[in-house]
Amino acid sequence: MKRLTQRCLTLARPLFVGGLLTTALVSHAALAADPPQCQTVRMGVVNWTDVIATSGMAQVLLDDLGYDTKQTSAAQQIIFAGIRDNRLDVFLGYWKPAMDKNIEPFIAARQVSVMSPPSLNDAQATLAVPQYVADAGLKTFADIAKFKDKLGGKIYGIESGSGANATIQKMIDTNQFGLGGFKLVESGEAGMLAAVQRATTRKEFVVFVGWKPHPMNINMKMAYLTGSEDVYGPNEGAATVSFVTAPDYAQRCPNVDQLLKNLTFTSAQESALMVPIMERKTPEEVARKWLKEHPQDLQRWLAGVTTFDGKDGIKAVQVASNP
Repeated sequence: MKRLTQRCLTLARPLFVGGLLTTALVSHAALAADPPQCQTVRMGVVNWTDVIATSGMAQVLLDDLGYDTKQTSAAQQIIFAGIRDNRLDVFLGYWKPAMDKNIEPFIAARQVSVMSPPSLNDAQATLAVPQYVADAGLKTFADIAKFKDKLGGKIYGIESGSGANATIQKMIDTNQFGLGGFKLVESGEAGMLAAVQRATTRKEFVVFVGWKPHPMNINMKMAYLTGSEDVYGPNEGAATVSFVTAPDYAQRCPNVDQLLKNLTFTSAQESALMVPIMERKTPEEVARKWLKEHPQDLQRWLAGVTTFDGKDGIKAVQVASNP
């Protein structure tokens, strides 16, 4: 009997050891929040300060969670194509409806996915003027043509290829609002704002693409034009901002996806983040300062999010932000 019992234990041992090994493997697998191929997060960034600010916040959080974030600065169309071609993973700056024409072919072909809900609900983008220009009577889109001489026949847009510029050019090409004789001046955000600043210093008339969130709403007395006939979307350019990923990214990288879903802002928050960036602070410096001063945002953004290796995400970021 003793010999039989010993033999049964001997036979059972491999099964028991195998069970331990299986349990250990399962436990080890549970520690990984995302598979190895998700550790590098390739982020496309357009040269807009609000997108730079939110992308900087995402990068700091991801890096502190053990990911390796790589940013690529490019135009919208190049970023969407990069996601399609698996050269980029995420884009944190799809302005709707300003970028609709550029992204629609990629959505229709199911080459990109727009995350829901939007990361920002109270945005706006339409034509604007300094307040003194509005006070002088240029308050609507139909008023622009009346002040053509004072405006020098120019409307200041942003970077070439943007949806905002395409809208202006279409109005000019179709003579909508009597703008047929106007010229679109294209430049980056910084170049446009510099031109507007020169004009306001001299109290000259200028019409430009304005939007919020942006420090321009804090640093300058300005007015958004009305009567746009929805050329910049309903409700005088009311807009949302959403994140864009590859169609299967949520399934492949659920932990990063959860962080992105949590990462929502208000226009006031983003404008506050943008001010120091425009004063030459780095996005990383601004993000770390914000995380220290707004612990409630850290808790909200990291709810249900772990480090890359499955540990406490909030604790990891707190340690990194307070060395």
